[in-house]
Amino acid sequence: MPGLAPGIHDFLSPGQDVDGRDKPGHDVVGIAGAVMTYIAKPKFHHPGLKKNELGYTHRDYEGKISTLCAGCGHDSITASIIEACYELSIEPHRVAKISGIGCSSKTPDYFLGNSHGFNSVHGRMPSVLTGANLANRDLIYLGVSGDGDSASIGFGQFAHSIRRAVNMTYIVENNGVYGLTKGQFSATADRGSKSKKGVTNTDNAIDLVAIALQLGATFVARSFSGDKTQLVPLIAAAIRHKGASFIDVISPCIAFNNHAGSTKSFDYVREHNDAVNRLDVLVGRDPISVDYAPGSVQVVEQHDGSRLALRKLDADYDPHDRLGAMTFLQKHAAKGQIVTGLLYVDPEAEDLHTHLDTVETPLNTLDEQALCPGSAVLDKINASLR
Repeated sequence: MPGLAPGIHDFLSPGQDVDGRDKPGHDVVGIAGAVMTYIAKPKFHHPGLKKNELGYTHRDYEGKISTLCAGCGHDSITASIIEACYELSIEPHRVAKISGIGCSSKTPDYFLGNSHGFNSVHGRMPSVLTGANLANRDLIYLGVSGDGDSASIGFGQFAHSIRRAVNMTYIVENNGVYGLTKGQFSATADRGSKSKKGVTNTDNAIDLVAIALQLGATFVARSFSGDKTQLVPLIAAAIRHKGASFIDVISPCIAFNNHAGSTKSFDYVREHNDAVNRLDVLVGRDPISVDYAPGSVQVVEQHDGSRLALRKLDADYDPHDRLGAMTFLQKHAAKGQIVTGLLYVDPEAEDLHTHLDTVETPLNTLDEQALCPGSAVLDKINASLR
């Protein structure tokens, strides 16, 4: 083909265009002859599908067809994100989804196909999200990452985005292994857990929930990809929260970490799951009625007027006590239990824009006069810093 470098055809399959993009409906031959079939998602749908307040159906919040392993916990998280956004009646174009590298970071391609998106490099999602948030505060920011992406190469970035109180929903799809590179232990793998090949992990695990609590996150939760009843309202509440919202979702890797000896398999999490509460998100302006037994529900009202109704499963647990949450986590971790639910929330939280006292107008919409007011204003600013 004229204009192409010699040998470029060696890197293209019959199902790819010259620019490397897959042609719908064709088989794509990858490295070592592996074949992945790309199927374009049909655009038609049943006219009777249920619609939300904006007139959108679930289909309007979907993305491309997943190429992850069938049964992957990450796909369940994708379904929960779609459900949460549908229930909140969010306009898809108001969402910016940012990710890093890994199986988890592929998932934003599978939801909210009409939203903004940026797939960054390994471990750098938090800084990209922080920059985007500072430039345009009007968008809803979803940061999707994995345990390798956030607890290893991106650990520092994770820490600084949390302590700076970036207004975001940070979701870690935590499977305890590097799935793309054949199942090596990640930094969140529990000490004493075994790999698929029978190797025992001798390193201590990083508990991202405990770190988020210590760094000052104002909404901290943990859930299980197989518990949609718990996960959907947690995601919805995190999106409504102003400040740094963090959710650690245990998401079993069926290819490399779903065997006996794993502490992040479907069976292990189901057997050791200790839920401290159940959550409902109440955002309507109509009178609110709750059908729980008296004394079992605690209602938390947030900045925007939305209410979180917590049904306590552990009578002694207080989601407003940061230190208590950290102690509770450590006590149950010592027993081999995985604590799930809304672990901590600060209804009076502030975000990075409040701390920096930025203008209400998104920075990316300010005109030249506002951004470059002249040397006299600059001299005044410099004088104030002397």
